Amino acid sequence: MVKIFHKNIEYRLPSQVLVKQWIRGVLEGYGEKEGRIQVILTDDTFILEMNRNFLGHDYYTDIITFDTSDYPESPKDAISGELYISVDTVRANAEEYGSTFPEEMHRVIIHGVLHLIGFDDHEPEDIQQMRNAEAQALAQLKDYGITI
Repeated sequence: MVKIFHKNIEYRLPSQVLVKQWIRGVLEGYGEKEGRIQVILTDDTFILEMNRNFLGHDYYTDIITFDTSDYPESPKDAISGELYISVDTVRANAEEYGSTFPEEMHRVIIHGVLHLIGFDDHEPEDIQQMRNAEAQALAQLKDYGITI
């Protein structure tokens, strides 16, 4: 079950029901079952604190993904995790990359889901695979009635 939470921000993701269906569809496309996926939309201050406390990084980022599939409360044989997304950084990145805020937000959401599936983005070839998977997932948005 996908749940969307908000921490320290006013922003609300439009079409939450459709976004949840889209995430489920992407998972199914990779032959994965939906477990407990929590999307936490927050601000730069909270993300920086998370990055420092859990990853030892002292910088802002758009998303931090934690795989919780092996937690006792997570359904077995399903994808589960927590996606912490800084709305502030997503907005800044959209401007920097010449994208729209909705497009960048959906790209970051699916980026986290793809990490949970097993995609990586450290090596050049992995980055290219991640970008291709993001583009494919974003192209599917219209199938769920989501416009960006």
